[in-house]
Amino acid sequence: MLRIVVCVSGGGTNLQAILDAMESGRITNTEVLAVISNNAGAGALERAKAHGIQGMVISPRQYEHREAFNEAFTEKMCALAPDLIVLAGFLVRIPPRMVHLFADRIINIHPALIPSFCGAGYYGLKVHEKVLERGVKVTGATVHFVNEGMDEGPIISQKAVGVEEGDTPEILQRRVMEQAEWVLLPAAVDDIANGRIAVAEGRVRRLGGS
Repeated sequence: MLRIVVCVSGGGTNLQAILDAMESGRITNTEVLAVISNNAGAGALERAKAHGIQGMVISPRQYEHREAFNEAFTEKMCALAPDLIVLAGFLVRIPPRMVHLFADRIINIHPALIPSFCGAGYYGLKVHEKVLERGVKVTGATVHFVNEGMDEGPIISQKAVGVEEGDTPEILQRRVMEQAEWVLLPAAVDDIANGRIAVAEGRVRRLGGS
């Protein structure tokens, strides 16, 4: 059984996609231990409560120094001891020590086709604003393992989504979520839970088929 902790900053639509996939059987052998947010008002915490899942709030704002937050956050995660940490729209950088302790056990969903529109400053609606500013015709989403860099870890999967005439950042964001994010993230969790992917020499390797 894969024991996961999901970290979310906002409404939790990707969390909901995971929970729905678990309920429908598209994710198997998986248990959500807790949902962590840096935002006490995050809708994700209400989604967790509705499913009987422990919700926790831990934010850099609660601490005088970022180092103190990093230490507290890391210790909290170590106490939970998940097999996998899922960043599902989490707008806080993961502490380096946590990345080290949970190497190849942290995944993130990014709302663009990495290496495009990623890195520092590219998060949430800002990604889709930049996509439209550049006038690209295709965007999408990426699920990747987390390393010490920003959106630089080994890529698990990507899905392209077309940019349409008249798109606003909000409309494009919704299409990317519906067509890519809510598909890719549950599939990645299920693949990891059932031993279908592994990381070797900094790259993702698929085992035994799909």
